[in-house]
Order: sequence, then C-alpha cells, then structure tokens
Amino acid sequence: MTLPENLEKRSGLVNVKYQNSEIKQKISESKYFDNIYELTKFLSNTELRDLMYLSLIARRGFNSNSRIITYSRKVFINLINLCKDSCSYCTYKKEPNDPAAVMLSPSQVLAIAEAGRRAGCTEALIVTGERPESRYPEAKAWLKALGYKNLTDLVADLSEQILSKTGLLPHTNAGSLVKSEMAKLKSTNISLGLMLENSSERLIEVGKAHEKAPSKIPKVRMKSLISAGELNFPTTTGLLIGIGERFDEVINSLLVINEVNKKFGHIQEVIMQNFLPKVGTPMEYYSSPKFSYFLRCIASARIILQNINIQVPPNLSPNIYAKYLDAGINDWGGISPLTPDYVNPECPWPTIKEIRNTTSENGYKLRARLPLYPNFIIDPVAKSKFVHPSLKGYIEPLVDNYGLVKEDSIKDEY
Repeated sequence: MTLPENLEKRSGLVNVKYQNSEIKQKISESKYFDNIYELTKFLSNTELRDLMYLSLIARRGFNSNSRIITYSRKVFINLINLCKDSCSYCTYKKEPNDPAAVMLSPSQVLAIAEAGRRAGCTEALIVTGERPESRYPEAKAWLKALGYKNLTDLVADLSEQILSKTGLLPHTNAGSLVKSEMAKLKSTNISLGLMLENSSERLIEVGKAHEKAPSKIPKVRMKSLISAGELNFPTTTGLLIGIGERFDEVINSLLVINEVNKKFGHIQEVIMQNFLPKVGTPMEYYSSPKFSYFLRCIASARIILQNINIQVPPNLSPNIYAKYLDAGINDWGGISPLTPDYVNPECPWPTIKEIRNTTSENGYKLRARLPLYPNFIIDPVAKSKFVHPSLKGYIEPLVDNYGLVKEDSIKDEY
C-alpha cells in the first residue's frame, strides 16, 4: 500500500510524535481513564491523515502480519425477526401480520445451513429479534408448537443440529442474553454477537435513537458483555456510528469495551458500522455520518483497542470501502454467497472475488477465517480457555497452522 506522498514525507515526524506523546504512553500503560478529556481532544484535533497513519502503526503493533485482511464465509439464518424493541433506525423488526415476518422451522434452518455447506461456508450466523416471545403471542405460540419454552432453548438445539449435520460453526446474535442463557449456547456456539452500539445513556432519551429500545440501555448491554466474559465466551461487539452520538461518546464507548476486554480477554472483534437512513423509520431523514468523521472513529478505535480485531462491513460503503484499510481495520466481516444481509437488505454484499481484488490492489492479502479469530485457535492457552471441548473437533479440520481456513477449500465463484 502506498501512503499519500505528503503523508509519507511527514510519516517519520508523525511516528516520532506518536511514540513520544503522553497519549501513547497512557494508552500503552492503560491509564487513559485518568484523563479521557485529553485523549478525546488528541483524537479529535489530530489531522485525520496523521491519525490514520497512527492507526496503521497501531495495527502493526496489534498484528505481526498486518498485511492479512480476513473475512468469514457465512450463511445468514434469519430465525425470527419479531422484536420487543423499536429502534428508530431499524427495518429488520417486523410485526406478526407483516408479509415479511419470519419464524423459521427447524427444517428450513437446516436447509439453509446445508446450502451454505455446499457453497463452502464455515459460519452459520443465527440472528433473532430481542426476546420476541415476551411481546408477541404469535412468537410464544411458534415456540410452543416447536416444543420449546423459550427462544434460547430453540437456538441451542438448532445450533447442535447445524453442527452435527452440516459442520458449520454457529455464531448467534440474539440480543442481550443473561448469563444462564449464554451458558446454554456455550457448547454449540463458537462465538456470540452483541452490538453495544454506544455506551451513552443520552441516546435512550425521548426523541433519541434508542428511546423505545429497552434492551439498548447501555447498562443492560454491558451486563451481557461482562457475563460473556465470565463464561469465557468469545464475543463480537461493535458501535453504530451516526445515530446522534457525539465523538466523545464514541471514545468513551471504545474505552468501556477495551476495559472489559482487559479483564476477560473475550472480545474478539469490534464492528465499526456506519448508520444508513432507512425509509419508513423515524430516522429516515437523518444523514449518514460524514465519511471523514467515520474514518476518524475507525482510526480512533484501532489506536484505543488492545488485542481486539476491527471490522467494517464493506456492503454498507460500496465503492469506497477500500479506504477503511488506511484507517487500520483488519477484517471485512461475514460475507455470504447465498443469503442477504437481512439487517441491511438494500445493501448486497460484494462478491468474494471483488473483495479479494480490492484487498490485493491495496497491498493486502485476503484470507478466510472462522467465526472465531485465529488467536483463539493457535494459542494453546487461549484455546483451552475459550473453546468448548465439544467444538474442537469441528474446528481443527477446517484450519491451517495459522488458524485460518485452509486455502484449498476456498471458492471464489461468488
């Protein structure tokens, strides 16, 4: 990758400034909670091109092979899209009488997973609305007809069937689960997903993005992230940028995530996701975050977060997503050959071939990973701590010595 000429001329100076700065020392010593204002001021006022350069230095420090950019080959299993929450930007949630409402049967779930296996996928992403059975009698009746008391029991059983019948590795995103619910999924799910979105209580106020979404109360989300850590459950979380937050709230959210991970070591990835306004939602006339602001948030994430991978979904930024490589990301997230992004169905994923070409043209090598990052697989201590014994036999045949998907199994026809 070639840096802009003017930045290359300054790179030595920037590097010295970064290495010698008080902020760098505070980051390395993990003492930045003593002066969040100073850190925020630094990240806000530093020229964007310099900040992005610092993020590349931070990525090199995070990953010795910083030229590898990863992604996960998945099928998106949209199990049930009824939800007790009503986020001001969401079109994923449906009402029971909506023709687009979904409540899949186990046979439908397994058919999707099997199709994914045939297409060379390794991840089964199971997504549900937030506790739909607590709000909708239809969801409760659906579960009862299938023989389950609650959604978690169904997901646990489906995950076991997906594993045993297709070999795909389940990764569930079912909202703010409590510890006992997560424990039920530990033996069948290789990882969990739970977007923090933002740690600011301000966003749950009247007229804000999460006014009608009680599960998005930051304390609720953080309790789930902590519970996952107590269970040694590898977890993906993330921030949604552009929903009315301030930059200092982004920084605080990153610091909170980093602090939890310092204690438990289970947060494998932070997704930095740019808000896109959707027709028919209360926020349809809001603007997407400015590109420069989003880049600043990404670069700040790479500088702050320790031992955590950073992903930006490429389908939400068609034609320009290559620029995120310059801001320090190292992953493109899940890409599916078969199923749409049901959360953002208006944004189709680019093909693997396109992503591979874009990644290569910018000086990097694209590699497929499992829904568990390589460091949890190749490090014996981490593997013993974070990978349930029942899952090890499914992981080992899929990966090489680097903990990445064996390249001879890759297909680029989509």
